[in-house]
Amino acid sequence: MKEIKTISHLSDCFNNLPEEDKAFLNSKKIQVGYLKGETIFKQGAFAPYVLFVNQGLAMVYIQVKRTKQINIHLAQRGDYLAFSSIFNENTYKYSAVALQDTTFCMIDKDALKEVFMRNPAFAIDITSKNNINENRYIEIIKNLSYKQMRGKLASAILYLSKEEYKEAQAFEHLTRQNIADFASITVESTVKFLKEFEKDKIIKISGKDIIITDLNRLQDIDLRG
Repeated sequence: MKEIKTISHLSDCFNNLPEEDKAFLNSKKIQVGYLKGETIFKQGAFAPYVLFVNQGLAMVYIQVKRTKQINIHLAQRGDYLAFSSIFNENTYKYSAVALQDTTFCMIDKDALKEVFMRNPAFAIDITSKNNINENRYIEIIKNLSYKQMRGKLASAILYLSKEEYKEAQAFEHLTRQNIADFASITVESTVKFLKEFEKDKIIKISGKDIIITDLNRLQDIDLRG
């Protein structure tokens, strides 16, 4: 972790705030850089900040056992982490690790809450953006509840292949174990079904990259579970 002191302004997402509120938040934040592989924060640790991703890519996960984790989502430029800390959550509910060199704006949660109170339209806009993750959490619950392993893997591939992750080349930063943890299946099963999907010409594997070649069939596997 490296503190970056040469920062003069907040992200573009704060442009619509009054100048005095931008200046206030600017005085209550710090920009920090993490190298690839560094832990950004740990589940259960004290949560004094909301983190805004300025650049890079991070993986968010829940540790459910000593050697078992469930990968929740990928966070990239424009995303928030630990947003729930604003609403009287004193500890992080999940962990995050940098998948590439990543820079965050760490904003004091009480300061951000104060600005929300003065700017309700801004608060609604930021909260709405963050709540997009709710659909992702519902999908994870559905996967864990009733889908077979093929369906779980199909769902993970579809998620990681979303248009918003194309530029970041998400698969290039993920191991097969990472993908297995997104699907909540073993790495052995992940490798096995990836080979089956490729043999059936549903996907194409090129190095670490996974390219969907038959979207309809993959979506059908996901839907049928």
